[in-house]
Amino acid sequence: MLPATFKLCAGISYKHMRNMTGLRRNAMMAIHHELSKLSGPGPSMWVRHIRRRSSLLSSRIEEEALSESEQCYVQQGQLALQKSVSILSDQDGWQTEIETSTGDKVLSKVLPDVGKVFKLEVTLDQQPEDLYEELVDRMEQMGEWNPNVQQVKILQKIGQDTMVTHETAAETPGNVVGPRDFVSVRCVKRRGSACFLAGMSTLHPSMPEQKGFVRAENGPTCIVLKPSTNDPNKTKFTWLLSLDLKGWIPKAVINRVLSQTQVDFANHLRHRMASSSGMETAMAY
Repeated sequence: MLPATFKLCAGISYKHMRNMTGLRRNAMMAIHHELSKLSGPGPSMWVRHIRRRSSLLSSRIEEEALSESEQCYVQQGQLALQKSVSILSDQDGWQTEIETSTGDKVLSKVLPDVGKVFKLEVTLDQQPEDLYEELVDRMEQMGEWNPNVQQVKILQKIGQDTMVTHETAAETPGNVVGPRDFVSVRCVKRRGSACFLAGMSTLHPSMPEQKGFVRAENGPTCIVLKPSTNDPNKTKFTWLLSLDLKGWIPKAVINRVLSQTQVDFANHLRHRMASSSGMETAMAY
């Protein structure tokens, strides 16, 4: 049966057969079924290798099934991730903007093609998976616990890793910065034990510029969740932020608002996770 399965998969490498959606689906189901039978309780190295290859094949099939506009969003998300990783990998030139008594840090530096970017570095008491669920799976609930955000709405999901969102920001105290909104493409990727939530501004036909809001631009932006080296039950949380708020706002004001926004976000997220944990504990009793 296994040779026949691979013949079926080889067949879909031909363009005219890739267009046969049912055949693609049957091929992937057949691979999964055969590998499950072969692996037993402890899969051998070659079975794990084939599983990885079949996962790559599945991703390629998914990408080919996307429309041209969907593929464009996927590529934008991947570009945001690549740029973010490149910026965060360079440790030189960062200057401290804020350092709190709890050890939270906001750093910044100016990049030729991007402008001024900010980087928040904090340690959170939760594991990366718990934070991932809050920031990704429950993304649209962010307005409930972050007073700097009015609403987050998912406009479109593309595949497993990409989505387009619309975010409306709340006014700052004293209306120093008026209402802003953003349309963003977001890319979620896992690399080893780390999780990356990257994004950048985009356009979407369902969300033209809204009355009463200034359409700001962001990106590349990225949140990185990694287990803490000191305690694997805690998370090293890094947030790269790059925003163009538009309008006539002095740079000194923008710098102060953005760096403080990052510190506030960390505090609001801490409170959210603590309250969620308290509710789960109470329900357990």
